[in-house]
Amino acid sequence: METDGAVGACIVDYTSGMSLGAVGGGVDLDLAAAGNSEVVKAKMKTMKSLGITGAIEDILITLDDQFHIIRPTAKHEGLFIYLVLDKTKANLALARRKVLAIESGLSI
Repeated sequence: METDGAVGACIVDYTSGMSLGAVGGGVDLDLAAAGNSEVVKAKMKTMKSLGITGAIEDILITLDDQFHIIRPTAKHEGLFIYLVLDKTKANLALARRKVLAIESGLSI
């Protein structure tokens, strides 16, 4: 939540759609966790169908007033970091770097 423009964040188990921990708000983070789990699974399925190898670095969803960053974790299979940002206050490049740093330091 120290990232400029951060409104809410959570760690999500995308196999179940459950939030493992959340902070802030801006949106219903439990509902967002479940819905964005479907986004991650759909993208993985599409990549497999297309024969695209490699991993998803992040998924960016841009709304009128918000950015939503979804970053599957490399070290913890089945989890992703979800960050909601106020578009008027956020620096997207710095926010993506912050999420990467959070992933690097994440221990479960």
